[in-house]
Amino acid sequence: MQTLPASRAAVISRLRAAGCVFAEEECGLLAEAAGTQEELDVLVERRVSGLPLEHILGWAAFCGLRIALDPGVFVPRRRTEFLVRQAALLVQPSGQADDAGRKAAVVVDLCCGSGAVGVAIAALAGRLELHASDVDKAAVTCARRNVLPLGGAVHEGDLYEALPERLRGRIDVLAVNAPYVPSAGIRNMPQEARLHEPRVSLDGGADGLDVQRRVAAAAPQWLAPGGHVLMETSRQQAAQTVGLFTVNGLTARVARSEELDATVVIGTAVPGAAAAGRAAAGSPA
Repeated sequence: MQTLPASRAAVISRLRAAGCVFAEEECGLLAEAAGTQEELDVLVERRVSGLPLEHILGWAAFCGLRIALDPGVFVPRRRTEFLVRQAALLVQPSGQADDAGRKAAVVVDLCCGSGAVGVAIAALAGRLELHASDVDKAAVTCARRNVLPLGGAVHEGDLYEALPERLRGRIDVLAVNAPYVPSAGIRNMPQEARLHEPRVSLDGGADGLDVQRRVAAAAPQWLAPGGHVLMETSRQQAAQTVGLFTVNGLTARVARSEELDATVVIGTAVPGAAAAGRAAAGSPA
């Protein structure tokens, strides 16, 4: 709908007073989503009460795409676009050849939330075999809305337990935006995250690295030879994340975007890494 100048000014004022930094932009998006002034008033009220804009709109802007988003599902952050770009650069063909002799890379979006990371990698890298997984049922339902139309698959379960066994040793790019906020730091997060996103998508345990440890320990068993695992982390935790990769037999390097304030650690499988990963996990080599 088109808002009258007086109405627009009032909406912007309310949004700004509620702490919305981009009040003008949000006003336009809410007005676009509303059919009537009454509907706009309801949407604005929901926003000033603290509900994330993306949950109100039903979509999130990410890597130039509109990602369908359901209430209670983790909202993809702009900083994670750096993870996507780094992953897309590493996508290399492998697996089963198609009729034209081309091979699709196997890409997995682990801890996928809405599936935004996997969908955006596919948009940048082209044809691939895409899988996504999450432990949260609401996230899996949402991710299927985004991933299935691309021909991908979404699995529900705890990290690698969700993945089909046939992917073991075949993953070319494993993109992981696992929770890495220390438990004690959750209380310092913005209200819209603390109250409206699942804690399982935010809380990384006492030091923020609990999920990262589990991902790193089993990654060598699931990666193809020369395959890569990319993990978003913080600048302060990057050295520890590198250590988690190297102790499990992966080579590791840190990629950094100052523009997005984003840090990604990239691990690469080397010969013998799968055996090292199994030994670290306590399973037979």
